[in-house]
Amino acid sequence: MKSRSRLRVRYAETDTMGVVYHSNFLVYFEIGRTDYFRDLGFTYKELESKDVFMPVTESYCRYLYPARYDDQLEIITSFGMISRLRIRFDYEVVREPDLKLLAQGYTVHVPVNSVGAPCRIPQAYKQALSRSVE
Repeated sequence: MKSRSRLRVRYAETDTMGVVYHSNFLVYFEIGRTDYFRDLGFTYKELESKDVFMPVTESYCRYLYPARYDDQLEIITSFGMISRLRIRFDYEVVREPDLKLLAQGYTVHVPVNSVGAPCRIPQAYKQALSRSVE
């Protein structure tokens, strides 16, 4: 399963050259990840109400071409893997309408409870994530 999120680059996301500042791609990844959960039928907020939080423990982004002010972007998010204590999401940022791949990357998350101790994802959520790669 791939989730697709669309957004338009806002002026505040660019530097003086009119290029999207590099750290904004991590924000775009978060938008994609949030939409991925929604496409599975649940939200981050619901997961957090079950005392499960998903901090980013690792991130990577390879920048291929610049995104610029007012570009229409599509964030394509896919589920990379799940293990006992780690979850990975993969991302591609594509410019519309020419479908140019601008960036690709991933984030790794460790589920923790409200006191920061590693915890397990509730079974229903884990099954939904696992089914999304079948």
